[in-house]
Amino acid sequence: MDGTLMLRGRIVTGSMDVADGIVAVDGGRITFAGPAAEYAHSEFAAGPGFPALALPADTGRILLPGLVDLHCHGALGSDFSEGSADGARAAARYLHSRGTTTLLASLVTGSPEHLLRNLTVLRGLVEEGLIAGSHLEGPFLASAQCGAHDPALLLEPDARLMAELLEAAGSSLASMTLAAELPGARALVDLLAPRGVIPSLGHTAADHHAAAEFLEHASSGLGDRANSTGRFRPTVTHLFNAMPGLHHRSPGPVAASLGAARGGNAVVELIADGVHLAPETVKLVFDLVGAENIALVTDSMAATGLQDGQYRLGTLPVTVDQGVARVDNTRAIAGGTATLLDVVRTTLAAGVSLQDAVLAASAVPAAVLGLSSEAGDLRPGIRADVVVVDRDLELDGVLRRGKWMTGPGRPAQGV
Repeated sequence: MDGTLMLRGRIVTGSMDVADGIVAVDGGRITFAGPAAEYAHSEFAAGPGFPALALPADTGRILLPGLVDLHCHGALGSDFSEGSADGARAAARYLHSRGTTTLLASLVTGSPEHLLRNLTVLRGLVEEGLIAGSHLEGPFLASAQCGAHDPALLLEPDARLMAELLEAAGSSLASMTLAAELPGARALVDLLAPRGVIPSLGHTAADHHAAAEFLEHASSGLGDRANSTGRFRPTVTHLFNAMPGLHHRSPGPVAASLGAARGGNAVVELIADGVHLAPETVKLVFDLVGAENIALVTDSMAATGLQDGQYRLGTLPVTVDQGVARVDNTRAIAGGTATLLDVVRTTLAAGVSLQDAVLAASAVPAAVLGLSSEAGDLRPGIRADVVVVDRDLELDGVLRRGKWMTGPGRPAQGV
């Protein structure tokens, strides 16, 4: 039933935790979300197509908002940097089926020609409604912190190339990672922010001052200039990864990012998959800056949803062993293989509350994208994106825009 339906279970969102709740859906939108006792006395309970409270009160189900991933490179054998529209569609649909109902498609550093081609392909997927936008992770990154990016393809900020990239992407470009210390990075922020493209600090060797100044300038640029996207906070690309570590005499970009997030002027990404960060680090960041300033991300690559083996991330060969992806020649971690629901589960195991983990995987990234009126929550009027899990947070079903992606009669993809 894709049009009208009712789900019952414990509802957990960033703003509520209801032990026995109802989520009612009609026409791809949520019409009611709240306690079952309130639904029983509402106008919706007697509405056409909605049964009375026919489901048992204790189903063991937990109803979560559709998850929102700001940073993923692919899945199910496909890399968004390949330039294949069919491959990108397959990756996006797989991620939808695993609970990530809204996502940005991230591109690793490539040649200008490949980036222009890939942005054009992803622009088409935005128009189809499969992705919320694209994220350029490069090419304007620090070579000393290149991680799984091909150092031969990194460039210093180039306003002319940036203009070409913006033209190819149109309004579909949502975010771009920049190294703050590179000459011309500030000028690129001035190009991106008025268009509502989110500057993201990352793959950087910046000192504390340069990183803090970058985030302050980006925050000011997004907030002070009129843009129609509703995007007003910069982000930090996978905090701790691909940047100097925190040192008591050289605090660097980590301290600057934590300070900006604590002040509500930035959102820090955390790849809380049990590989990129220790669980104690994840819990510490939640304690320091609060879930409302954190976006859980996957940095997922093509192996997500598949077995260990040989893959590629952009131009680089990658080996996945026991779920950990590494570049063959440098052994640098090459993205993740977890889904965002997996990351929520791992974050919970780190000692973060379920409500905070869900907030950081739904409402916060939705707000970063200016999509709070459409995604990241369960409330009347919003898109009917619902993730149904059991008490162990194992997936039971995914509703995206009122249609089952995984669930009754529709098995999950992948292996």
